[in-house]
Amino acid sequence: MIPALMPNYKRADLAFEQGEGVWLTATNGRRYLDFGAGIAVTSLGHAHPKLVKTIAEQAAKVMHVSNLYRIPQAEKLAELLVQNTFADSVLFCNSGAEANEGMVKMIRRAQFENGHPERTHILCFDGAFHGRTLAMISATGNPAYQKGFGPVVDGFDHAPFNNTNTLREAITPQTAGIVVEPVQGESGIKPATREFMAGLRAVCDEYGLYLGFDEVQTGVGRTGKLFAHEWYDVRPDVISVAKGIGGGFPLGAVLATEELARHLTPGSHGTTFGGNPLACAAGLAVLEEILSPGFLEHVRSVGESFGKMLEDVVRRSEGVFDNVRGLGLMRGLHCIPPVADVMQAVLAQNLLTVGAGDNVLRLVPPLIVTEAECREACERLVKAALSLKASALQENAS
Repeated sequence: MIPALMPNYKRADLAFEQGEGVWLTATNGRRYLDFGAGIAVTSLGHAHPKLVKTIAEQAAKVMHVSNLYRIPQAEKLAELLVQNTFADSVLFCNSGAEANEGMVKMIRRAQFENGHPERTHILCFDGAFHGRTLAMISATGNPAYQKGFGPVVDGFDHAPFNNTNTLREAITPQTAGIVVEPVQGESGIKPATREFMAGLRAVCDEYGLYLGFDEVQTGVGRTGKLFAHEWYDVRPDVISVAKGIGGGFPLGAVLATEELARHLTPGSHGTTFGGNPLACAAGLAVLEEILSPGFLEHVRSVGESFGKMLEDVVRRSEGVFDNVRGLGLMRGLHCIPPVADVMQAVLAQNLLTVGAGDNVLRLVPPLIVTEAECREACERLVKAALSLKASALQENAS
């Protein structure tokens, strides 16, 4: 018999009942150091007092009304985002895939309203991941995600990532804009180069295209800046946001300049739950904390130290890992054995991690993590690596 929960996830036989900071306690009583953070979601860690209090208080007042009415919590969160970013206006939704859909619709709509209805194609890049909706698996371009779901959605072209030489030849008269992750997450923690990001802006300016950044995983402090594109000194026209913005509560957003945002007039786009009072109260609590004095400096400092610690892990791993990737607290260890085997060995050390493409072990702890906790995680990574190596030697000997 098929289980009550559909089998679309390969779940570990592990369930958690309590969390505090960067620690999770399983139903079997074991404590785990959480360097997966719900795949870069629990930005303030587990049971953060301010976030818990905010959600409880708002839930006791009103959780949901409708976008038929004003929502003060959404207005406050939007104002705070506008004050601290390139954006002039914000659209709220529920998830990363939905935010990316909204970004694509906004780019196409702006080209249409500006007299270019033929410009409907979005240029994406090899190795991208933009979500699991029918349109976003087409934007992603990975056949593994598209298999069995029928024809791909038209309007998404692809070019090599981090290659400025192929950019112009990928532009067609139908191109409306470019969408890219500043750091590709799912495909193996691959940062864009400064030259590539600057080239994207230059090409968009030259051809009258819009530049969109998928900051679903890289945003809200993950790399040590509020948004990762700030490291590159490149101004986008629009970005998508989700994951860490709600601290664990489902929330997504599209941030855009007035040039794009003004075209999303009443009736052009909508969402039932997006921007409701509870989600936006949670988002406001998270963003206020991340923007508080010293928070991002902490992420940068710990992230830099963590990167150096991981270099030491590589040296001590006896060939299980061979390089470190990423920025801030978005890191990846490239594995020599299959990453699934490495994850199991790491899990046996009570350390939670996430797999990624290109045989990479992804490490995305809550942003409140300390250097001491990073050091503890690294010791567990080394133990896991040596255990895996010893098991392999034993198997070869037998």
